[in-house]
Amino acid sequence: MPSAKQWSAAERIQMWRRYKAGESVRSIGLALGRAGGCIFSLLVPAGGIAPQPRRRAPRVLSFEEREEISRGLAASVSIRSIARRLGRAPSTVSREVRRHSGKNYYNNPYRARTADFRAWNRARRAKRCLLDLNRALQRALAGKLQLDWSPEQISGWLKEQYPADESMRVSHETIYRTLFVQARGALKKELLGHLRGKRRIRRSRVARKKDGRGQIADAISIRERPAEAEDRAVPGHWEGDLLLGSKSSQIATLVERQSRFTTLVKVPRRETDVVVGALARHIRKLPTELRRSLTWDRGREMKHHKDFTVATDVKVYFCDPSSPWQRGTNENTNGLLRQYFPKGTDLSGYSQAYLDKIALRLNQRPRKTLGFKTPADRLQASVALTD
Repeated sequence: MPSAKQWSAAERIQMWRRYKAGESVRSIGLALGRAGGCIFSLLVPAGGIAPQPRRRAPRVLSFEEREEISRGLAASVSIRSIARRLGRAPSTVSREVRRHSGKNYYNNPYRARTADFRAWNRARRAKRCLLDLNRALQRALAGKLQLDWSPEQISGWLKEQYPADESMRVSHETIYRTLFVQARGALKKELLGHLRGKRRIRRSRVARKKDGRGQIADAISIRERPAEAEDRAVPGHWEGDLLLGSKSSQIATLVERQSRFTTLVKVPRRETDVVVGALARHIRKLPTELRRSLTWDRGREMKHHKDFTVATDVKVYFCDPSSPWQRGTNENTNGLLRQYFPKGTDLSGYSQAYLDKIALRLNQRPRKTLGFKTPADRLQASVALTD
């Protein structure tokens, strides 16, 4: 396989076009006849962000002008005459010739193609970005990133904090670019670890849409959920999601909206049949008055939600794409569960008995939102009222 240095300009353009369109590295490699590692050798240094196409500045000499200089020198025409013909200053032409031929340019002929190639390559020298020149802004960004602020939060905060200082403004996209493209040199690579997402190269929006999230057939919108679920008037309305661990492990978490009562379900695999089956078996064990609705994220694990409804007589309502706050009760509970299941933990080794033990511990903890009553006490009282 050819190395990354042997890529032609047309191949590079096609590679970036395909990556931006959401194609996988493997499919790009097959289309271009390259190994996946060869593709990554271009993606990683650029942070997954396609470099801006290079353009020749209007003030610099063009290849055609250099050819005119070469023909004029070959015909022993003076520098001033060549400059007059080009509409350039004589000093511009003189510096160009001396740079690429030396002082005795009649004995060392000037070659237009060689000169243009050298000038084009020399123009690639690293240039400092504006963020690299503003130390105060760098320190502000680094400090907030270390506090785990997102680039968008930092950008908005800067506008509020420095309303009259344009030099202390930066878009969240610029922050991402500076972190992902380390050649810019303005922010340290270690700050990448404070981003919520853990990938180290930018991924196309099209690719994110292609991962299947939001593509649930016949999904019932959360807007159609009964009003009693929205205002937590009665028990039996649940929110659910998968708590993810390392090595493709996961636990299904279910939280009852009114009481914040939590149950954990062991799920060996993330396939929809496995997840739906495990949840259905668990829900069927609940009293009828606690089986009213389930609100879920747009994950593919609930693709067979109709089978779940048939098995349990519980309708599944789906949040809008990229709107986890619409099932905030479950999101907050998952945050509490990280005390027992830290990120990066392999969750496959925990038995259902152990999960039940952790759920019990969480359900017996007083909650401020419940007036410092426990979820277990609140659920028991609610069920008693509905009997």
